[in-house]
Amino acid sequence: MDNMKGPLFYAKILLFGEYGIIKDSKGLAIPYNSYQGALLISDDESDKVADSNKKLKDFFNYLKALNDPEIQLRLDDFKRDIDRNMHFDSSIPQGYGVGSSGALVAAVYDKYADDKITVLENLTRDKLLKLKSTFSKMESFFHGKSSGLDPLNSYLSLPILINSKDNLEATGIPSQKEGKGAVFLLDSEMIGKTQPMVNIFMNKMKNEGFRKMIDDDFARYTDNCIDDFLHGDVKSLFGNVKQLSKVVLKHFKPMIPSTFHHLWQKGIESNDYYLKLCGSGGGGYILGFTEDYEKAKKILQDYKLELVYRF
Repeated sequence: MDNMKGPLFYAKILLFGEYGIIKDSKGLAIPYNSYQGALLISDDESDKVADSNKKLKDFFNYLKALNDPEIQLRLDDFKRDIDRNMHFDSSIPQGYGVGSSGALVAAVYDKYADDKITVLENLTRDKLLKLKSTFSKMESFFHGKSSGLDPLNSYLSLPILINSKDNLEATGIPSQKEGKGAVFLLDSEMIGKTQPMVNIFMNKMKNEGFRKMIDDDFARYTDNCIDDFLHGDVKSLFGNVKQLSKVVLKHFKPMIPSTFHHLWQKGIESNDYYLKLCGSGGGGYILGFTEDYEKAKKILQDYKLELVYRF
């Protein structure tokens, strides 16, 4: 059998807005093309392929049972390809907060959706919301309630600015500079599970003081970071990222693997780098911001770093 491979869908990074977007504050997600996945039909019989094929089968059964009129997929074609050993051939690490299930959902929609919305047309807010809603229902199969944002980002391969739940726009980000500063990923070398982290957050939200902190501090610094980033105001950005890093260390401790609490604090005190959550936390990647990437690399030489964006 020929290897039939579909188009590539990339990982995503939520630069700003983790947890905040649950509470309707701003977020900014960007595609991350160091990792990608594609649907592939082949006669490979490895365990990895068998696992992925079974996952697709379960996904098919979920979509069939859901029977939602909004999700216009050619399920018979999907099932036929699954029976031909189709799998999602992906380099995107799972449980790392970079959207492994989002890329899969995007690939399935791209291949099997009737009347699909494409990136080539004029992406009105209504079209973005319709896509996000469809993706949200599809991705709920993978980890409970999903915002649909990861598949949207992966499908369009464009930065997405989340102004609020019902107000999204595809956006441009300033082109990268050959400067010393950088956004990077730090590998915690632990798997993070989204659901338990979101549960911790929801429980904390029952506390009035925590809710006030989210509205007053967390949302404000997040919104400022996004504005600074989009306007290329790097000096102001690092001031706001530092404040955000402090707020997260103080109020989101359970989401930060305990072995990283000290490293997080050290960055804030030295100003050599600032850490923040990447996705829901609990493991996976941690996002880092630094004004001097070479220096940060030396300080963090015991850890695996990956470059995301240069200032």
